[in-house]
Amino acid sequence: MADMTRVLVINGSYRDDGITDQAIAVAVGVLKGEGANTEVVNLREYPIEFCRNCRECTQQPGTDPGKCVLGDGMYELIEKIELAEAYILASPTNFSSVTAVFKRFMERLVAYAYWPWGKPYPKFRKQGLRQKKAMLISSSAAPAWLGRWSFATSRQLKMAAKTIGAEPVGILFTGLSSMEKHKRLTQKTIDRTRILASRLLGAG
Repeated sequence: MADMTRVLVINGSYRDDGITDQAIAVAVGVLKGEGANTEVVNLREYPIEFCRNCRECTQQPGTDPGKCVLGDGMYELIEKIELAEAYILASPTNFSSVTAVFKRFMERLVAYAYWPWGKPYPKFRKQGLRQKKAMLISSSAAPAWLGRWSFATSRQLKMAAKTIGAEPVGILFTGLSSMEKHKRLTQKTIDRTRILASRLLGAG
């Protein structure tokens, strides 16, 4: 990818400087070093309301996301998603799933589905278009291998990426996050994060 690639980071962590924030900081450092234009959106601070399941946004045809009846921050966030050329989607694992703030964000991505009344299933608006790239970040209190394959977090992050038209280049999944109150990333995890961030820009 060329310099000044727009990368949007969507962070579903609740904790400042937790494992997820640390991994994002490492990745952002790599991206900026490669000349990417990177913006981080912390969902814990972002004004998004719950989806009302009215499905008004899904009735509108076309490849652009449907317009939501809620006049909140999701409108601006979708604009950011549309302008970005690559993404980092991040969420720790809570109760075997993405966090509530990331799940709320995911549910609002229904605007990326065309699903008129009378149809049994939706069509992804970005399906068949040029695929962008996404790096996925998650963690859990369980060992990494167990958390990655047993919990829904990885699948949910992949689904979010697919919905906005992105193909994952890989997932960083750290385990045993509850072993220390202020756990720090290991050097091995930092190295893995840097590799995936470079891959996001096509440099690795």
